Order: sequence, then structure tokens, then C-alpha cells
Amino acid sequence: MNILVVGPHPDDQELGMGGTIARLAAQGHRVLLLDMTDGEPTPAGDPLTREREASEAAARLSADRNPVSRLCLDLPNRRVEHTLAARHLVAAVVRAHQAHVLFVPHPDDAHPDHRAVTRIVEDARFDSKLTSLDLEPPPALARLGLSVGPPIYPKWLIHYYATHLRAVPQPTFCVDIAAQLEVKMAAINAYRSQFHANPKNRHVPEWVRAQATYFGSRIGTAAAEPFSSPEPLGLADLGSLVA
Repeated sequence: MNILVVGPHPDDQELGMGGTIARLAAQGHRVLLLDMTDGEPTPAGDPLTREREASEAAARLSADRNPVSRLCLDLPNRRVEHTLAARHLVAAVVRAHQAHVLFVPHPDDAHPDHRAVTRIVEDARFDSKLTSLDLEPPPALARLGLSVGPPIYPKWLIHYYATHLRAVPQPTFCVDIAAQLEVKMAAINAYRSQFHANPKNRHVPEWVRAQATYFGSRIGTAAAEPFSSPEPLGLADLGSLVA
């Protein structure tokens, strides 16, 4: 499948579902990480540093012969707005990747960028299927050798948790990432400007590890990541359930 994981800032995808990204890549799915902004300015970062860190993180999540791709739309950090233009930029990426599944941040969040991005992607999912809508490709697409494809309606939209609220996620399902936890942590630690150079954020990786351990305990594994689906998920059998 073609999977598009959208993050407001580089590192949101790794924090929320880095283990699942690594697992999907290892399974042979085509995974594209879409950063809506470059995440800068931050206290210890700058655009070039953040870009290098994001590329390193994507490489750490990649599988042999199946790299995780990444592109940035360069919307203004901390000023992302739900506009028609933003919707169409994302819809163009959805068509270019021919995405079957979209992952977006959970809508309950304290960060305005996160809330805006989720709304943008939800509406872009609808826009991407409109046969009468012509979409201009974002410049970043050319760097990946992609062009806008035909209309498509991604079958699934799933929320991951990278929230700024002091709240415990209430997921509808969890993904076992016991085998991918250290890969996830390595991808997070690639963001040295965010989690090592900035003293206020040095605790975040261990918080993420603790959350993975907790949700793993909920499904009987060593580590897991929580997700929420606004639409019911179908099962052909119960063989893949873990508990």
C-alpha cells in the first residue's frame, strides 16, 4: 500500500508513530512522510540543521531496499492555517503518492499547528478525489521525482498521538512495535537540536519510551503505539488480534 504520514513539524511523525512507520516500511509498503512546516525557529535549531536531522530520521526508519521518503511543504511554522490553498497542496501530494492510507495527528491538541494540519488533511482527502479539480504540484514534489496523479480517495484516515495536551490517549487500537522500539528511539534521537541541545526537551525521548511500554502492556507486548480511527475498521478474522 501507499501510506502518507503527515506531521505539522519534522519529528512529530517519529514521536507519534515512528515504530509503526519502521514496521510498515519493513513490510514493503511505500511510506511518504509529509512535513507541513520545517519546524523552525526553535531555541537550538535552524532550517538546515532540522532538514538534515529529518533526513537522518527517515533513513533510520527505512528498510533495506525500501526507503522511507520525505518532503516538506514549507508552510509557516506556528502559523499554519486551514485554507483552501493548503488543502490543495496536500491533495496534490495525496494524488502524487496515490495514497491509500493517511495518518494525521489526533485532533485534540494544544498546538494550533497540529489542529490546523489535521483539519487540512481531512479536507484534502475529500479534495483529492474530485475529478473536476486540477491541482498544481508543490515544488517539493519534483525533488522526489513525483508528479500529480489521477484523482484518488484514500480509504483510511487514522489519527496518531503526538499531542501537547497533558492527557492520556484513549486509542481504538494499538500497533505492536516491540521489534521496532529501538529504531523509533534512534529516529527521535536524530533530532539532536530538539532533544539534546535544548535542555527543556531532554526528557521527551524517555517519556516516549515510557508511553510505548505502557501501551505495550495494554496488548500484551513489550511496546506499542496508540491510534484512533474515526471510522470503523473491518476484520476478516481474529487471527491478527494481540492480547
